[in-house]
Order: sequence, then C-alpha cells, then structure tokens
Amino acid sequence: MNRDFSHLRKNYIQKKLLEKDLPRDPMLLFDSWFQEALNSEYLLEPNAVSLSTVDEDHSPGARVVLLKSFSDEGFVFYTNYKSKKAYAIERNSKVCLSFFWPDTERQIIIKGQAKKLRAEDSDIYFLKRPRESSIGAWASQQSSIIPSRIYLEERYVYYENRFRNHNFHRPPFWGGYVVKPHHIEFWQGRNSRLHDRICFTLIEKQQWKIERLAP
Repeated sequence: MNRDFSHLRKNYIQKKLLEKDLPRDPMLLFDSWFQEALNSEYLLEPNAVSLSTVDEDHSPGARVVLLKSFSDEGFVFYTNYKSKKAYAIERNSKVCLSFFWPDTERQIIIKGQAKKLRAEDSDIYFLKRPRESSIGAWASQQSSIIPSRIYLEERYVYYENRFRNHNFHRPPFWGGYVVKPHHIEFWQGRNSRLHDRICFTLIEKQQWKIERLAP
C-alpha cells in the first residue's frame, strides 16, 4: 500500500503571537488560550492532551489523557497507578504534555516533572466523577492483558453490585498526577509556515526566561 498526502496543505492566518503582547507568567497565557479553545464550537475535547513518557528501556511512549485542572502548581490528570504510563513515570518522572488545537491554529508543549497528587485531592476528584466512570476505574486493570470484552464487562457488573449498598471510595491504585512545568512553548500558526514559537523557561521560582524560536 502506498498513499501520498503531499498535496494536503493548510495556511494559518488567524492570529499572531508577538513579544509585546506576552505576560511574564506563561500560566496566564495558557489560561487565555485554553479559554479560547473551550469557547470553540468545533473542538470536541479541548482538554485532551498527549502525554509522553520514557520507559525503563528508554523507549518513548505517548497517549492522550484529559487535563482536569491547572494552577500555579501545574497541570493535573488522573489515571490508574498500575498503568504503563504510571510505571514509566515511577522510573522517570520527566514528562511532556502536548496540546493541539487546530481550530485556533495553536499548539502548546509543556515539559515538566510529574508527581502523584495527595491522596486527599484524588479522593475529592474521584467522588465528583460520574458513578459509572468511577466503577469503571475499579473494573479496569489498565494496561494488563485480558481474555475478552466479556471479562471486562463482568468485572464492571461485579463492582457495580459490590458498591450498590456500600460506601463508595477511590481504589488505592487510581489517582492523580500534577506536572510541574519548567519549559512551556506556545506555537501560533502563521502564513507561509513562518509560525510564531515563544518559549518560557523557568530560571528560578516564578521567574521565566522568554525566547523566540525559529519555526
């Protein structure tokens, strides 16, 4: 099979990213861009972000997770602590988050250190989730090999019945991570592939160096 996509082209003309318009704090710019992504009627899940890790064999891995909150402390997502991504983070906590919002012609690339959230914070979020999703967290032995779809559905029914008349709580193998950023790149598509790329690099607490990169 041979497919040629060299004819596919899109010219980016919507916006620009200039130094004179930048805040000193990249989280303020992230918040502004994220709000625009939220307000787009065409972006189905603006909080979808690619999480890249490196495993014990130094092999990279990437998958999409959902950003659930962000603050000056960093970017938060949740997962099974026995998943492949969790094992990779346990061995190497350096990760990369990558957002791509084609509707606003923007990308954001975040490099940082991932660490587990406090158990209390994971508990609070877990109980906010739809009950069906939380039961699914109990039922899924994420990243493990399972014999069939039926096996997974039977485990779901088991936990649904188990918690029907009992206190519902977060599984000990499930919770959140916060990614503390030290490098954030904002990418704004521009005409003729002369895109704007602005990097914020942390040099000390709350102090960021701002640099422009060639596209």
